[in-house]
Amino acid sequence: MALLLVCSSSSYALRVTIFLSFFFFLCNGFSYPTTSSLFNTHHHRHHLAKHNYKDALTKSILFFEGQRSGKLPSNQRMSWRRDSGLSDGSALHVDLVGGYYDAGDNIKFGFPMAFTTTMLSWSVIEFGGLMKSELQNAKIAIRWATDYLLKATSQPDTIYVQVGDANKDHSCWERPEDMDTVRSVFKVDKNTPGSDVAAETAAALAAAAIVFRKSDPSYSKVLLKRAISVFAFADKYRGTYSAGLKPDVCPFYCSYSGYQDELLWGAAWLQKATKNLKYLNYIKINGQILGAAEYDNTFGWDNKHAGARILLTKAFLVQNVKTLHEYKGHADNFICSVIPGAPFSSTQYTPGGLLFKMADANMQYVTSTSFLLLTYAKYLTSAKTVVHCGGSVYTPGRLRSIAKRQVDYLLGDNPLRMSYMVGYGPKFPRRIHHRGSSLPCVASHPAKIQCHQGFAIMNSQSPNPNFLVGAVVGGPDQHDRFPDERSDYEQSEPATYINSPLVGALAYFAHAYGQL
Repeated sequence: MALLLVCSSSSYALRVTIFLSFFFFLCNGFSYPTTSSLFNTHHHRHHLAKHNYKDALTKSILFFEGQRSGKLPSNQRMSWRRDSGLSDGSALHVDLVGGYYDAGDNIKFGFPMAFTTTMLSWSVIEFGGLMKSELQNAKIAIRWATDYLLKATSQPDTIYVQVGDANKDHSCWERPEDMDTVRSVFKVDKNTPGSDVAAETAAALAAAAIVFRKSDPSYSKVLLKRAISVFAFADKYRGTYSAGLKPDVCPFYCSYSGYQDELLWGAAWLQKATKNLKYLNYIKINGQILGAAEYDNTFGWDNKHAGARILLTKAFLVQNVKTLHEYKGHADNFICSVIPGAPFSSTQYTPGGLLFKMADANMQYVTSTSFLLLTYAKYLTSAKTVVHCGGSVYTPGRLRSIAKRQVDYLLGDNPLRMSYMVGYGPKFPRRIHHRGSSLPCVASHPAKIQCHQGFAIMNSQSPNPNFLVGAVVGGPDQHDRFPDERSDYEQSEPATYINSPLVGALAYFAHAYGQL
């Protein structure tokens, strides 16, 4: 069947809708869904839980299979995807096959991929014991990333940080299986340093080493050894990677916050993974220089200060590492900034109650902040202590209730009564900004869809034919509005770093409400 490309008048929209409905049936195996039963999202009310957190957890992990690049395994569950990027790295004669596409395009950005890996690993470290059957799937998702990161760091003092030319890729709307844009390879090394991406990569490898320590000790040792050498490179050759690679990584994933936060974050993870005193001493000597006490309350792929403070506070609260006592105050300051009505609170919330940081992919801050609230609540509970905000005191229970409000909003407790996770609940985004999801799958349309051909569908109002189940989109605006427009990448595009911290939060709530 040929793609409908040159059409006008209202009949065009109808023809595209019929066209995509036909492909939806072939790719997904059933007619276009109108109820949640198709996705097994019936809200089982365990312990008065309004949401099926277990189902959402399963889907939040499944999403990563839809983002895979490389040779797909025989047990691939997101069946509408096929192999892609099988020659990645060949431009510089290295093997860079594998890894994840970051969002709705076909580029492999190493900076957000590493952060995604760190947060998936942290989710498993803190809440993996609650995941039961989903723990193995979470580990598989982590290993898909770490296998790639090992390839990207295989040469000493060099990290391959991106595959694909983002500007050229964004000028096309094509499936990853069809992409024919140049697969340029970009790297950082001694001459073009990238302490930010290198230290984040070290953090990812160190965190994953903890995840695999018992289940695959030999793999864990490989990860930790590499993490140590990559962090040494990050610390020795200092600079932001976007300084030397600005035309290629900006404005997509510029390092706006500098590299100091990643050095602190990377050292914190290496201290946790190795228990080597040299990292503890590094943090003690360099912490203030690296911004330990800076007042910044946004945690995401660019700025890691808040995460580092929370992580280091565990060493003080739970493991009694006295030299890190100051981080309790730093962590409290971050938590105080996000508690509605607390002294020093500086976080905006929408009228419907959603934490709102910025218009572009705001849901990433919702999920990352929710994860930090739950994780810090866990540490506080272990230490039998609380958060101090000026003269006010907040319990771990209060932190959990704030996190729950955010996760429940994401799952459907909001003014629009819609879930922002594809495939969860009766109403969810149908036109996500995602090339593979929006175009007919290879099984139904084997013929190549050329670079510019896909824009006819991208610009249509037809629902996506392939469900990227579990994908969480950027979310509503500051007034709780969500247009569900495919062209609106700020609100409608999913990303791996939106899902990765959500995995831990969903595991916690699924267990808390007796669903796991």
